[in-house]
Amino acid sequence: MLMYISALIVGILLLVWSADRFIDGSAKLAKRLRFPTLIIGMVVVGFGTSAPEMVVSATAAWQGDASIALGNAIGSNIINITLILGVTALLTPLALNQRVLKKEMPFLIAISLLSGFIFWDLKVTRLEGGILLVVLMVFLFWMLKVATGGKNEATEEKIDLKKAIFWIFFGLILLIFSSKILLWGAKNLALEMGVSELIIGLSIIALGTSLPELAASVVAVFKKEHDIAIGNIVGSNIFNLLAVVGLAGVISPIEGVAKEFFYRDWVFMNFVTLLLLLLGIGFLGKKYRVGFLGGVVLLACYLGYNAFLYKEMFL
Repeated sequence: MLMYISALIVGILLLVWSADRFIDGSAKLAKRLRFPTLIIGMVVVGFGTSAPEMVVSATAAWQGDASIALGNAIGSNIINITLILGVTALLTPLALNQRVLKKEMPFLIAISLLSGFIFWDLKVTRLEGGILLVVLMVFLFWMLKVATGGKNEATEEKIDLKKAIFWIFFGLILLIFSSKILLWGAKNLALEMGVSELIIGLSIIALGTSLPELAASVVAVFKKEHDIAIGNIVGSNIFNLLAVVGLAGVISPIEGVAKEFFYRDWVFMNFVTLLLLLLGIGFLGKKYRVGFLGGVVLLACYLGYNAFLYKEMFL
C-alpha cells in the first residue's frame, strides 16, 4: 500500500510542474501565431489534458471494463466543472469569455444531451462511437475556422516559437506519464479497498485523469490566462464526450453498464453543466464571471456528489 501512496504523491508533483510548462508553451504559441488564447485553450490544452482519459477509457474498453470506460469520461466532466472550476473561482474570480457562453457552452450542452440518447440503453455500439467521432471532426473543423478567422493583434513580445512548441509537447508527454503513475497508484489502492469498478471510474480514476485539467487551470489563472483556464475545461469536457467515449466505443462495443450510470451520473453531469451556464450569465454574481460564491456552490456540488458515491461504496 505504501508503494501506491508514493505513486500518488510523485504523480501529483510531476503533474503540477508539467502543467506549468504546458500552459506556458500554449500561451506563448497563441501569442506567437496570434490565435485567440481561447481557441488554444479549448483545442490544444483541452485535447492535451484529456489524453489521460482517452488512454484509460480506450484501454478499459479493450479489456471489457465498460463501467470504468464510461465512468471515467462522465466522472471527469463532473470533476472538471465542480472541483476544478470551483477551486479556481475560490482562488480568483474567473472571467468567462462571451463567446464561450454563446457558442461553446450551448454546443457542450447539445452533445451532453446527445450522449443521453446513446447511453439510454446502457451500451455504446461501434456505430454510436463512430457518430461521436464524426461530431468531433466537425467540432475541430469549426475551431480551426474560428482560429484562422479571428486572430489577435500583433504582440511586441519576442517569443521563441521552437521553445514554445518544445514545452507544449514535452509538457504534454510528462502530463500523460505522470497521470499514468497517479492512476496506477490510485487504482491499485482502490482495488485493495474492494470498491466497484463504476465507483472507481467515477471517483478515483476520474479524479486522477482530471488532475492535468486541475493543474493546468490553476496555473493558467495565476498566469492571468483566464481564456485558457475556461477553454481548457469546456474543451476537455467536449473531448471527453466525443473523443473518449467515441474512441472507446469504436475499439470495443461497451455493454452491461449499471443503470445508475444514466439515472444518477449522466443526469448530474448535465445538471452541473447547466449550472455553469447559469453562473456565467449572472446567477449568484456578475455576468460573464464565476466569483467566490459560485466557486463555493460548485465545490458543494462536488462534495455532495462524492459523499453520495462513497456512501454507496461502503454501505
